[in-house]
Amino acid sequence: MNKIERNAMVVQNLPLVGYLVSEVCARATHLSRDDLASAGALALVQAADAFDPEQGVPFGAYARTRIMGAFADDMRSSDWASRGTRKRIKETLATQETLTAALGRTPSVDEIASSLGVDRQTAADALTDAARTVTAIDETVADQLAAEIILPEETLLEQERTCYLRAAVEALPEKMRYIVEKVYFGDSSVTEIAEELGITHSAVSQQRTEAIRLLRDALNTHYADDEATEVVYESKTAPARRAAYLSRVASGAVVGIGRAMQQANAPVAARAVAS
Repeated sequence: MNKIERNAMVVQNLPLVGYLVSEVCARATHLSRDDLASAGALALVQAADAFDPEQGVPFGAYARTRIMGAFADDMRSSDWASRGTRKRIKETLATQETLTAALGRTPSVDEIASSLGVDRQTAADALTDAARTVTAIDETVADQLAAEIILPEETLLEQERTCYLRAAVEALPEKMRYIVEKVYFGDSSVTEIAEELGITHSAVSQQRTEAIRLLRDALNTHYADDEATEVVYESKTAPARRAAYLSRVASGAVVGIGRAMQQANAPVAARAVAS
């Protein structure tokens, strides 16, 4: 590809950057639109330089991956939490979860500190920090929710995954669904949700954690390598309730995928009638 073709490709796909910036900022209003636009434009140029049409991947899909990666890098670079802080948060929450299961109640800060082998203040600070940032347990689902940004040229498989994830969220028990939507779509903190619902910070965290597990169970069940593969469930929900949830997800996904296919076929049908 010569320089003229490369420049033309960049110019033609600049609207893609604006589209993705708008979608991301709609979900995370605290981000700088200008910073994301700059990072996205640079990623688009780099994508054009590295693009190999022989791979059979449409440039739009390839560029989108590079642009979204640049957005993620930009957000990480401006994140207040260092890698060490995030590691400490993850370890503290994992310990809290383990103790909750073992004790049958929410552990005290002293119990968490003792289990971690740290002083009380360190454990308390980690729990406070956990309310301010998306921890590692949430990042997988956050990435999957970000996949809802669908471009016209993306594959039906990607649309299917999006429909399935939406169905998985909608099928959650009412309180879990509300918490997930407020955290990931409404940009609300756990503390704010706890105050709104009139329950403890720990109760909201436990509901969110279990919701994440259920979402993973749904995705792992649907995308198992083959039907003979035994899915190891992560959720603590009773087997009967989990089975009912998975059934609701499957039904909702069928409806969503059918609707998406109808929308995708509508332009084709319209052209056929016009011709």
